[in-house]
Amino acid sequence: MAGAIIENMSTRKLCIVGGILLVLQVIAFLVGGLIAPSPTTAVPYMSVKCIDVRKNHHKTKWLMPWGPNHCKKLKDFDEAVSRQIEANDIVFAVHIPLPSKEMSPWFQFMLFIMQLDIAFKMDNDLKENAEITLDVSLAYRDNMFDDWEEIAHAIEIRKLKCTFGSPKTVESEGRHYDCDFLPFMEIGSVAHKYYLINIRLPVNDRKGINVGIGEIKDIRLVGIHQNGGFTKVWFAMKTFLTPSILIIMVWYWRRITLMTRAPVLLEKVIFALGISMTFINIPVEWFSIGFDWTWMLLFGDIRQGIFYAMLLSFWIIFCGEHMMDQNERNRLSGYWKQVGPIAVGSFCLFIFDMCERGVQLKNPFYSIWTTEVGTELAMAFIIVAGICLCLYFLFLCFMVFQVFRNISGKQSSLPAMSKARRLHYEGLIFRFKFLMLITLACAAMTVIFFIVSQVTEGHWKWGDITIQVNSAFFTGIYGMWNLYVFALMFLYAPSHKNYGENQSNGDLGVNSGEELQLTTTITHVDGPTEVYKLARKEAQE
Repeated sequence: MAGAIIENMSTRKLCIVGGILLVLQVIAFLVGGLIAPSPTTAVPYMSVKCIDVRKNHHKTKWLMPWGPNHCKKLKDFDEAVSRQIEANDIVFAVHIPLPSKEMSPWFQFMLFIMQLDIAFKMDNDLKENAEITLDVSLAYRDNMFDDWEEIAHAIEIRKLKCTFGSPKTVESEGRHYDCDFLPFMEIGSVAHKYYLINIRLPVNDRKGINVGIGEIKDIRLVGIHQNGGFTKVWFAMKTFLTPSILIIMVWYWRRITLMTRAPVLLEKVIFALGISMTFINIPVEWFSIGFDWTWMLLFGDIRQGIFYAMLLSFWIIFCGEHMMDQNERNRLSGYWKQVGPIAVGSFCLFIFDMCERGVQLKNPFYSIWTTEVGTELAMAFIIVAGICLCLYFLFLCFMVFQVFRNISGKQSSLPAMSKARRLHYEGLIFRFKFLMLITLACAAMTVIFFIVSQVTEGHWKWGDITIQVNSAFFTGIYGMWNLYVFALMFLYAPSHKNYGENQSNGDLGVNSGEELQLTTTITHVDGPTEVYKLARKEAQE
């Protein structure tokens, strides 16, 4: 009777905890959907064609598209031809932001893509597999009257991928090609108020530079940056969640150290998962408001990679430690086949990120996708990582199947037990299945909300209420994985309850000191649980 009461209380506590976590999850989605604005903003920029007839181009002077010291402008290239201005003397200038606006550190990053307006002309056609060479420079200043300070200068090559929907005849002259967007620039901080981009298209007939690229009419840029309002909400969430996970981590590890045995593998992995979650949560981004830390994007990618690698490793070890007829457990070396693909895939993605964003720390105009070698190298890393991910999920699905098959087999032994003891084991099995379903739900929600955020317009409008879907995706999924880690440490922390010798040897039918916490392999004070002992006994028989 006492065992039944204990199990009912334990199940009731589990339902209460689940309800609280569900409410917090809904709040996390609502914070992004109702409070935060859209995560990013895209701003179109049209370059201004400036004239620079100095011999030492771009050595001492930056060309401004507008303002009191604006450059001498060209309306179009026909004017340049009539005035006998060479292509090497034309500079495409873009000022960021638009007039009467300022950039802010709250924008966090700037990503620019380029679109070329190329007109068809019989005597200047766009050749197949054409490449355009860009001489680009980036400068900043924090006052409209200060001099421009150079950030970066580079010579970049981009491949043109354009199609022409009409026959290439004289009648089609002047019509524009349909060209793909080109990656242009990415910078990991917005520490200054004003930025200036000067773009040249140097022409050298002897070397074949910018020959056969058609008649370029205009250069357009689209700048994408994070919204300041979303950044503030994001920072607030990180600031709130950091102490929450940190406190539960300290409590969890203290419960483990109070045990008379050494921590087992599953406990260590859960604690490592908590550390990786805390590593993501620590709001070091606050420092980016006052410091020009261009490496924050790369640092964020590394933090996310560590967390997801730990999460995938946890799922494998979680299933492995619950395979009741497995003789070797509690050893990380026993999972090398399953954890190996995670390590290889994570390493490939890390190398890819270093080849892209690592190089951009010195040259923000660099893109690994702009050359044949770079593209093949990037694709190789991504394909290897994808193969490793597929192998991992095959291993994971197989282990989940084995766990549920073993649990179903062990349930056949339950009717022979006393009622209290049977309830105890049924409770453990129920809670294991409950956690597995929560894990699947979290993974499914991540995929579903990602797909929804990609196919929708970015917001839903219900009457007077506007829900920002993309913001809800970011805050909701981020909060969900925090709650998942929180629930793991709360539910899998070893209990120190002792239900007494009478209950242990009576209705409960288990040894003194056995705990009824949510776990199947680590609940006994000095050794494995009764479920594990039962499984090993049956396996031996």
